[in-house]
Amino acid sequence: MRFFSYFNRILHGGRASAKLLFVCSLSGGSLIAYADSPSDRDESSFMQNQKETQKKKVVVLGTGWAGTSFLKDLDISSYDVQVVSPRNYFAFTPLLPSVTCGTVEARSIVEPVRNIIKKRNGEIKFWEAECLKIDPANKKVFCRSNIDENLAGNNEFSLKYDYLVIAIGAQVNTFNTPGVLEHCHFLKEVEDAQRIRRTVIDCFEKAVLPELTEEERRINLHFVIVGGGPTGVEFAAELYDFVHEDLVKIYPSVKDLVSISVIQSGDHILNTFDERISTFAEQKFQRDGIEVLTGHRVLSVSDRMINMKTKSTGQNISIPHGMVVWSTGVGTRPVVKDFMEQIGQGNRRILAVDEWLRVKGYEDVYALGDCATVDQKKIMEDISAIFEAADKDNSGTLTIEEFKDVIEDIIIRYPQVELYLKNKQLFDVTDLLKDAEGNDREEVDIEGFKLALSHVDKQMKSLPATAQVAAQQGAYLARCFNMREKRKSNPEGPRKFRSGGRHEFRPFRYRHLGQFAPLGGEQAAAELPGDWVSMGQSTQWLWYSVYASKQVSWRTRLLVIGDWSRRFVFGRDSSRI
Repeated sequence: MRFFSYFNRILHGGRASAKLLFVCSLSGGSLIAYADSPSDRDESSFMQNQKETQKKKVVVLGTGWAGTSFLKDLDISSYDVQVVSPRNYFAFTPLLPSVTCGTVEARSIVEPVRNIIKKRNGEIKFWEAECLKIDPANKKVFCRSNIDENLAGNNEFSLKYDYLVIAIGAQVNTFNTPGVLEHCHFLKEVEDAQRIRRTVIDCFEKAVLPELTEEERRINLHFVIVGGGPTGVEFAAELYDFVHEDLVKIYPSVKDLVSISVIQSGDHILNTFDERISTFAEQKFQRDGIEVLTGHRVLSVSDRMINMKTKSTGQNISIPHGMVVWSTGVGTRPVVKDFMEQIGQGNRRILAVDEWLRVKGYEDVYALGDCATVDQKKIMEDISAIFEAADKDNSGTLTIEEFKDVIEDIIIRYPQVELYLKNKQLFDVTDLLKDAEGNDREEVDIEGFKLALSHVDKQMKSLPATAQVAAQQGAYLARCFNMREKRKSNPEGPRKFRSGGRHEFRPFRYRHLGQFAPLGGEQAAAELPGDWVSMGQSTQWLWYSVYASKQVSWRTRLLVIGDWSRRFVFGRDSSRI
């Protein structure tokens, strides 16, 4: 009896996770034992599954500069991350003009997305599909794969999210100009660059056919670039080098018939650069024989003619062309436009986000890169709240010391203040409170405070739609996600002047690292921080160094350097592939 009592205590009094069962057969004299003891591995697996179910679901739309930068820096141990993009690769878009002429091969500037995400400590799910609709009310996105529909299975699916990151970029802006979609090339994607490369070769092959008149040959070899921004100018320079360093050697009969024109609606090309760079570029293009038509607005494009209006005279003119490349800016994609209609932003041209990259009115939806713009808050909207927060003694006036207590939070929350100080060459923020004659004041009332900051908001500028901005936004948002739990109890952001307390994070602050403009002939121009401008051959080598270092992987870095080396030795490949 003591024997059975002993095992009864084990069976009913022991741990539920480890039990031993004995069955004794008196007639047969046999004993059967059964043990149920889950291993530590099973317990660990159970805990891991519990942790996985508790993770917040993050859906990322897009694998461009913003999306890839976000994924590379995100700590995915705390999130269940799913990525949706119609392209299963990341493209180094600043080198697209080089792809158009064979200076760099297309595969040298792309890195498969799965190569990027597999390096993360965890699992990121990737779906090659296009987002068709965003449903913020139900926190779902509806997608469709563009993979061959003849394959088994449905191409459409939906995903639920806790946080949504919209980073799908923008599309080409045609400004509803007739004929642009039908007769122009664009330069936004790798496929665009490959099409341009084939068309350039087609134009030369057609021009050397027998029985064509000289005028027909000239028309076929007239290349027109609409848009004098960095992309248009760089493509014009690449095309000029391709023609005069490579193609004239294999098409000698038409070498004198080639012409390149750049059409710009503004007064100068590269008008976002320093004036010295713009002038240098125009002078170099003039020496090279590239025609620059500034102050011209394109009215329509046909298969053989481009019609435009001269702003200075109002005269309409038409010129024949063999190929037109349209590079005039970006517009909002249809899926983002539909989303804007749902959230009350239908009257805007581009999706607006706050300084923390959150879509206004939706704390769980973020948008970054070319598809959104940061709607910086004006300081004059909060001027009364700022004054009340700074006026600690409720005297109705601000002393210098009271102003100093809040100025750091003001500069962080409203970056236009710092720009205003820099432009006005004010070295001390307290200089803002001086009177009209420049004399110091010991205190200032609300009206004087408003007057002192009344011109600050004029310094507000929209961020450019560049890879540099998108990459910085992606890295910033990843840091916010990584520090989310910590900052809930220990916020690092500026003071909330209206409601009190502090913001969890500092707002996004773009840091301009400079910009390049390759101008052909192994010459480039650079505008770097500190009002430093560099032009010439040495700048081209600086461009090589920077662009090689910015590649997303060592594989693409070595491929790009190899392509540059091959071009120096063997020239560009003119095969139509």
